Amino acid sequence: MAKTKKAYICSNCGNNYAKMMGKCFSCGEFNTITEEIIDHPKATMMNLHDIDGVVTPIINVDAIELKRLKAPGIELNRVLGGGIVPGSVILLGGEPGIGKSTLLLQTALRMNKSVLYVSGEESLNQIKMRADRIGITNEECLLLNETCVENIVQRMKEVKPSFVIIDSIQTMFSKYLDSTPGTISQIRESSSHLIQFAKQNEVPIILVGHITKDGQLAGPKLLEHMVDTVLQFEGETQNSYRILRTLKNRFGSSLELGIYEMQSTGLREVSNPSEVLISEKDTDLTGTSIAATLEGMRPLMIEVQALVSTAVYGTPQRSSTGYNLKRLNMLLAVLEKRAGFRLGAKDVFLNIAGGLNVEDPAIDLAVVCAILSSNEDIAIPQNYCFAAEVGLSGEVRAVNRVEQRIIEAEKLGFEKIILSKFNKIPSKNHKIELIRVSKIEDVVKVLF
Repeated sequence: MAKTKKAYICSNCGNNYAKMMGKCFSCGEFNTITEEIIDHPKATMMNLHDIDGVVTPIINVDAIELKRLKAPGIELNRVLGGGIVPGSVILLGGEPGIGKSTLLLQTALRMNKSVLYVSGEESLNQIKMRADRIGITNEECLLLNETCVENIVQRMKEVKPSFVIIDSIQTMFSKYLDSTPGTISQIRESSSHLIQFAKQNEVPIILVGHITKDGQLAGPKLLEHMVDTVLQFEGETQNSYRILRTLKNRFGSSLELGIYEMQSTGLREVSNPSEVLISEKDTDLTGTSIAATLEGMRPLMIEVQALVSTAVYGTPQRSSTGYNLKRLNMLLAVLEKRAGFRLGAKDVFLNIAGGLNVEDPAIDLAVVCAILSSNEDIAIPQNYCFAAEVGLSGEVRAVNRVEQRIIEAEKLGFEKIILSKFNKIPSKNHKIELIRVSKIEDVVKVLF
């Protein structure tokens, strides 16, 4: 009887150990090493990497323009950098029930080419029920209910699809391994088979990946390095809006995002997210301001909401949703020191409307103005918006690509935008009024 082979593998970096360890010495993480049963013939590993390489000077390599496969809709193409590159492997992660399978089935049904949808989690009847709810029919959308990766590769060679969707990679397994599906070795082996097929046959593949309770993609971190693109589908289950964000992209920008709205008939693309992110209100409300920010190449107008109140308990509270809490504390210190506002004994709550998590420093001035509006109980006029960074000395700093921010604000009907005095604006033919300031004190004089 053959002896059972065991391996101790780090779930973060995929490094192997001969015995159980408390810390992975490769990546430095604690409690990430798990025990797995393996029985892998050497022949199987060898045929995954049997391509002979040729040393070539870089000047002898021809520059070939990538011919992308256009996905249905605008948002997915934008996030992928202009379309799907043949032979690329895309990893899509997201929380359970967020709409990953709906997004991919909707994409498969709207493609004009043959698509193979492989499901290891749902039966064919369940997929058909979702397709009927979406209300789209496509004879070229092929379904396969299979979890053995060798059988899937064989079926792909038979039907020769133009596009493949694997839902999900955690349910796939290789028959050459004794470990259960979802383990690190199975995910790594199954991904290697699929990536090899994609590269050799120029067939793009989308892998659906589960995420952990920490919001990280489950499985070895090596999987994110193996694929060409990593997408994150996120949003609140009680909110109908979903955000498709790029975490890694070898063929385009990694800063793009797409916005969808979950409806009873599937996901609807939001072509103008600024109108969604700005709440409708009849009268001017205190504690709100509009910021002109950028997500990738896309300008967005978002609403910043702040609430300043007297601290009931001894220690004032600082809470932030969608904005860096440390940066909020820094701005409060700037207002205290440079502008003379006594906020040290007050509770400050900040929220970015729409569920976005914004890292653009150009939102600083809008955050400051929303806090001052709530503190002074004076509403900022609805036709004002802001685009500037705030420094530790209280100076209003210039931001990049200010022209795009101005055009977006002008398109949405804003009449005035407050900018840094040091921003260089190429065009002078803007209908919107540009208010140039250099310090926080100047902004206070303009608004309050």
